[in-house]
Amino acid sequence: MRILVIAVGRLKQGPERELAETYRKRAEAIGRALGLREIEIVEIRESRAQDAERRRTEESIAIANVIPERAMLVVLDERGENLDSAALAGLLREWRAEDRPAVCFAIGAADGLAENLCRDANRKLAFGAATWPHQLARVMLLEQLYRAGTILTGHPYHRG
Repeated sequence: MRILVIAVGRLKQGPERELAETYRKRAEAIGRALGLREIEIVEIRESRAQDAERRRTEESIAIANVIPERAMLVVLDERGENLDSAALAGLLREWRAEDRPAVCFAIGAADGLAENLCRDANRKLAFGAATWPHQLARVMLLEQLYRAGTILTGHPYHRG
């Protein structure tokens, strides 16, 4: 099963990009033992539209165009569920058992994602009530994917 992190915007060189890449590599390495093929980052260009709704729509269309058929779609949304790490690991286990070809995690830009993409998602995930910059949301997601892998393999990184 592939994992795609589809994010609007590009992480520039710097600590956020370095940390995201560190957790991506860790998650990918531990995921091999779990039957996870790769963790791919797909960066979507931010829309230049003047209107926020139009920006969300254009960006969400671009996201939808890279989601593989039969993939699970999880959008990061402030109104989403606050799952603990073990619950996220359980979902990955379920989706792998269902023989899903991919799980896609979508992260919008500052304006968020279009309502129709959120409505069509299989799950909505939040990282608490605070508002996080999309750059940090990507790092946090990749860390949680790594942590989920450690839970599923019994690695001591997750002690909880």
